[in-house]
Amino acid sequence: MNIDLHCHSTASDGALSPTVLVARAHEHGVQTLALTDHDTLEGLPEARAAALALGMQWVSGVEMSCTWGGATIHVLGYGFKLDAPPLVAAIETLHHGRWLRAEEISRKLALKGMPGALEGARAIQKELGDSGNAPARPHFADFLVREGYVKDRAEAFRKWLGAGKLGDVKQHWPTLEETVETLRQSNAWVSLAHPLHYDFTRSKRRKLIGDYIQAGGHAIEVVNGMAPAEQVGTLSILAREFGLLVSAGSDFHGPGAWGEIGSYRALPEDLPPLWCRFKHEQHTVV
Repeated sequence: MNIDLHCHSTASDGALSPTVLVARAHEHGVQTLALTDHDTLEGLPEARAAALALGMQWVSGVEMSCTWGGATIHVLGYGFKLDAPPLVAAIETLHHGRWLRAEEISRKLALKGMPGALEGARAIQKELGDSGNAPARPHFADFLVREGYVKDRAEAFRKWLGAGKLGDVKQHWPTLEETVETLRQSNAWVSLAHPLHYDFTRSKRRKLIGDYIQAGGHAIEVVNGMAPAEQVGTLSILAREFGLLVSAGSDFHGPGAWGEIGSYRALPEDLPPLWCRFKHEQHTVV
């Protein structure tokens, strides 16, 4: 069975609408899908309807931003009801925080001689498919490219928007512990997204996983798209050592970006997949 538990639509920073994303997943053989937009549930009803109409198995999903050790961390939640009160309240807070972040990014870019970033990023977001959510860093990156401040997205993140740069605004996020607790209170299964994406030493990464488990996390994302095989190996060792469930997904954002939907490196056969724990919920989650 082809399962993809990590992808993004225009409800956050993806390039395809939820309906088009689901259709593309179906065309690429995905049978079980979780749309995991950043800090929003906005695209889930549309994606769910499209998936069930195509006979796909559906899992509700979200990727939530939080802080730990001075860094922004992403946590994936699955199998919750869309009206779960703790999650709805947390998402509303994150929604407000993302607009504050977008305004702060725009202010900082203006101070560096790049005015109008919020309006420009919002315009690009609307071209892709309007959303009530704040423009994300990829939208700001595309604005910088369009205005000629950088040559491509990679340069935009390297110079202005990546980790540790002026666009890396994180003060509006809750803590890792608060986020895991919100998901647990919402009866969600919880996975730590792409643990090797964070610029941590080996010991700090182990501390992160230890604190995450202490907070109540269930799994770690061992496979994220076509990440190098050695990264899958490293995370597999950590999953075995800490006795964690594992998740996998393409982290698809759009055609020609990180990778194709439904495509990611194979998960080692000895690791316990998270999706086996919520497989029976796929048709009933609303």
